[in-house]
Amino acid sequence: MSHPAYLELYEQGMLQKRAAVARERLASCTLCPLACRADRLHGEAGECRIGREVIVASYGPHFGEEDVLRGWRGSGTVFFSGCNLRCVYCQNYDISQFAGGYAVDAAQLAEIFLEVQREGCHNLNLVTPSHVVAQILDALAIAVPRGLRLPIVYNTSGYDSVAALRLLDGVVDIYMPDVKYSDSAIGQQYSGIPHYWEVVRPALREMHRQVGDLRIERGLAMRGLLIRHLVLPGRLAGSQEALRFIAEDISRNAWINLMDQYHPSYRAYDYPELARRITTGEYAEVVAYARSLGLHRGIPLDTRR
Repeated sequence: MSHPAYLELYEQGMLQKRAAVARERLASCTLCPLACRADRLHGEAGECRIGREVIVASYGPHFGEEDVLRGWRGSGTVFFSGCNLRCVYCQNYDISQFAGGYAVDAAQLAEIFLEVQREGCHNLNLVTPSHVVAQILDALAIAVPRGLRLPIVYNTSGYDSVAALRLLDGVVDIYMPDVKYSDSAIGQQYSGIPHYWEVVRPALREMHRQVGDLRIERGLAMRGLLIRHLVLPGRLAGSQEALRFIAEDISRNAWINLMDQYHPSYRAYDYPELARRITTGEYAEVVAYARSLGLHRGIPLDTRR
């Protein structure tokens, strides 16, 4: 069993203090970059569609994640409903946009974390966590003294505030942001959020400052930054500029999963430019550019699909 970062924080009483700070910020919520200031502490739903209690869509071992996360026993995913993005092509729109699932309080969420551990998963993979940082910290403060020892994966869209990430310093072992766009106008058009590129760059810098490059032991990710980038049709994701930023400002040893599985979903067919899958050539172009920058960890050698 690994020894995750949060154990020392708990022993120092810092995890509990971080949870209290985050909880107070729910009263006029500024925990994510939208800063909607909803009184989520008393049940008002924010722009994320979530109030005081989190809504969990599903949880348990997941074998569809990266090899270094799923291992042989699965990544212990907890899918949170709601989202601070409005992606028109979201493949989990029933969860993110319509908040499907069931509400749980901090004690119930802690029990979910412990159940994931009992099922033998390699890690605790928090999926779409940016809008529920306070609730996650509350649940961890309950679960840790009850024996939680799994490393934590923070599986995010990248639209995270640096202030919230600093509350997670020493809590999260593996940050897994999805760098969606390098053009904020595109982010506004297809995800309904302002300033995506201005937000994601300092967020990635902060994540990397906390955990560094991805460290792997016996084929499993233990600590570090694992970046995802979904290649979109027609170069809409601005892949080249995103990769150049990663290479020049983060690390040429950054682990990157260049994802080729885009397919039209949700409202994508309302946008002709998004109403098709990417071509082999589009994907190969992004891979070749990544390698030209010196990026190599996680980058495929063969782009034939």
